[in-house]
Amino acid sequence: MTHPVYPLRAVTALFLERQHLTRPRAHRLHPARLTRFVEDVGGLQMDSINVLDRAHYLTVWSRFGPYDRARLDRLVYRRRLFLEYWAHAACLVPVSMLPWWKRAMLDYRRRHTGWSTWLRRNTKLLALVTETIRANGPMGHAEMEARRPRRGRSGWWNWRPVQHAIHYLWMTGVLTVHSRRHFQKRYDLLERAVAASPAAEAVSSEQFLRWHVERSLHAMGAATELDLSRYLTYPRLPPAARRAALRAMVAEGVVTEIAVEGLRARWLVLARDLPALRRAGRRRTVSDGTTLLAPFDSLLWHRDRVSRLFGFDYRIEVYTPGPKRVHGYYTLPILHHGHLIGRLDAKAHRVARWLEVRHVHFERWLARGEPPAAGWGEIDRDRVVTELADTLASLAVFVGADRVTLGRVTPGRLRGALRRALTSSGTRSAPPSPPAPES
Repeated sequence: MTHPVYPLRAVTALFLERQHLTRPRAHRLHPARLTRFVEDVGGLQMDSINVLDRAHYLTVWSRFGPYDRARLDRLVYRRRLFLEYWAHAACLVPVSMLPWWKRAMLDYRRRHTGWSTWLRRNTKLLALVTETIRANGPMGHAEMEARRPRRGRSGWWNWRPVQHAIHYLWMTGVLTVHSRRHFQKRYDLLERAVAASPAAEAVSSEQFLRWHVERSLHAMGAATELDLSRYLTYPRLPPAARRAALRAMVAEGVVTEIAVEGLRARWLVLARDLPALRRAGRRRTVSDGTTLLAPFDSLLWHRDRVSRLFGFDYRIEVYTPGPKRVHGYYTLPILHHGHLIGRLDAKAHRVARWLEVRHVHFERWLARGEPPAAGWGEIDRDRVVTELADTLASLAVFVGADRVTLGRVTPGRLRGALRRALTSSGTRSAPPSPPAPES
C-alpha cells in the first residue's frame, strides 16, 4: 500500500507549531495561552536543578519571554489550572485532563505490584498519613518530620516509611501537591485541593490508552511508533497494548500512516491533523525567531527524534563528570528559525545579578557556512549573532541579571561579533570572570 509522502520540513514545522515555537517569545504570558501550551505538549516538566532557573520556568520563558514567576506559581497552586503528576517525568499537567490522569492514578494501585508487600505491612500508616493531612491541612516533609515521636519513643511514625506512604498516596491520587516552599512539596487531599476532582470521574482503561496515544501524536504532529513510546513515558504502557490501540485507531480512520522523505520508518499522524501538516509544509518560514531551550523541554524529550528532524545530537551533561563533559554543565540548545544551531552553557549568579555565559558552541555546519544539518533552508550568520544577543538580553532580564559576561565561543572568530551585538542590544557586559564553582 502506498502512503502519502510529506517532506521532512513539513513534519518539523508541525512539531514546532504544536510545541508553541512557531514564534518564540512573541506573545505575552496569559492564562489561556499557557493552558493551551501545556495541553498541546502534554506536560511541563519540572526539575530541581537551579543553576540557571528551574526547568519549568525556563520552558515557559522560551515561549513567552520574561514574565513574573510568582504569577505562574499562582496559576498552578492557587487557580489550580495545573497539577503535579508523572507524564514524561515529573510534570505539571492541565487539570482539564484530570479524568484521564485519574485513570493512571487508579491503575497505579494494581500496576505496581512491587508495592504489595510494603502495602500489607503499612496499611495503618497510609490511613494515618491521610487522616493527619485531612485534619491539619496541607503539610510538607518538614511538618511531617516535626510530628515524629521524641527520640527513644516507639510508634508508627518512622520517617522513611512515611516518605513512601506520601509518594504512594500521591501516585494513586489520594494526595496532590498543594504548594511548594523553596521548591519543597506540601501535600493536601486531591479532593480538597482541586475542587472539581470529585466530578472528574476517571475514564476507562481503554479510553485512557487511546487518549495516551492521541495526546502524544497531537503533541508531535507526526511520529514513529518509537517516538510514541518515548514522549509521554508514563505510564509505561505494554508495547503490545499500544500496538493494539494503534491498529484499532488506524482501522477506524482516526490515525493514518504517512511516509516522510528521506526517512524509512513508518510514520503516523492523526487524520484530523493532515490539513495542518499540509499547511505547515506550505509556510514560508517554519519558525520565526530565536530562543533557548531548557534541557528538559518537551521538544527534546526524545533525543533520537531531535536528531532525525533537526540533525542535532543533544545530551544532558549535568550527570556527566566534569572532565568528560563536551559542551558544559547546563547546556541550552539554540533554536533559530526552526533550526537547532548550537548550544549555550550558562549560569545565573543571583546575588551578584550576573548572567555568566560560559560557552557558546555553534554547530560545525554553521561555523563552516554550510547548509543546515536538517537538509532544508538557509541561515544568515549575521542574523544568528544579532538574534542570539537579543535572546541573551531577554534571558538576563528574566533571571534578574544586570550584566552578562561572555566566555568561550566556538568557533572563536564569532566571539567578537557576538560581544558587539550584546553591547548593541543594550545589555551591560563585562570581561569574563574566572569560572565559578559549579552547583
